[in-house]
Amino acid sequence: MGELVVDELQVLQQYQEEEDEINGLLPLVLLYGPTSLLSVFGSEALEKKFIFLKPWENPQVPIHEFLLTHAKNVKACLCLGKTELDSKAIQCLPSLQLVVTCAAGLNHIDLVECRRRGILVTNAGNVYAIDGADYCVGLLLDVLLRVSAADRYVRSGIWPLKGEYRLGSKLNGKRVGIIGLGSIGTEVMKRLLGFNCKISYNSRSKKPWIPYPYYSSVYDLAVNNDVLILLCSLTDETYHVINKEVLAALGKDGVVINIGRGPLIDEKELVRCLVNGEIGGAGLDVFENEPQVPKELLTLDNVVLSPHKAVFTPESFIELQELIVGNLEAYFMKKPLLSLYKNE
Repeated sequence: MGELVVDELQVLQQYQEEEDEINGLLPLVLLYGPTSLLSVFGSEALEKKFIFLKPWENPQVPIHEFLLTHAKNVKACLCLGKTELDSKAIQCLPSLQLVVTCAAGLNHIDLVECRRRGILVTNAGNVYAIDGADYCVGLLLDVLLRVSAADRYVRSGIWPLKGEYRLGSKLNGKRVGIIGLGSIGTEVMKRLLGFNCKISYNSRSKKPWIPYPYYSSVYDLAVNNDVLILLCSLTDETYHVINKEVLAALGKDGVVINIGRGPLIDEKELVRCLVNGEIGGAGLDVFENEPQVPKELLTLDNVVLSPHKAVFTPESFIELQELIVGNLEAYFMKKPLLSLYKNE
């Protein structure tokens, strides 16, 4: 009898949802992550178009219990920040058909479970490409020309006492290897060509339309370049893709720039190489255990550090809001999604 009542309630709830949509009420979307993150890219505009179910506003209720109790009929989920949407959470959402994320990388989403269930996933698409590329090249220029280090030298009052600061190195003509030639990588490539850099790349596969050398091995890419720029997704295959051997191949004048994900680099090995002078420098926007940063890096003038903000500007947040709205509206209107991730 109890099971019959539950089934009847589910049928009634489903009927009510369909009737609400017919009557023009706002679509329901699960907000998966701290509600405060929604305001970063414009919560008011989003909440004019959708009704959000907000489990993080009920911290006293365990997340999986909340999902089972209140979100069993939710069809669309907006995943905020780097909040992990694992298989256990997905299994608590039997009606889920769409996950919209705010990130370019999707290592916080269980894509295997999404593929198994036929759940569609969207990411940030090309939203971050321009700002990410600008920031990436800025980091590289800063490391080579020692801009931040020179700034500290002047501000500390040491200049009158110790005289001229040591010289940096020019970017013009450098051999640069890009790991991950997606939307940001392509924009970085365009900018570096303006500095007469010699470009080569590593990616999941060779791109026939790119007229620059392709290396299937990151080690070989390091052997043939002065700079390595990490822009690839974090996967089981790319975890610690920059390791002891790659750093050794890059050499004592080599530079590493990472605005992808911290675990792309074996951080302990990177720190050791930098401290011992086995590579020339690094520009790091991401770290293995954020927001913790190895203390050894804090005193090195050949290292530029940034708090995981490379792709974030007010302009990119406006574009992101438009993309999120566009993806959710496309789903509810049964139109093609704007930034569908091909989960192959």
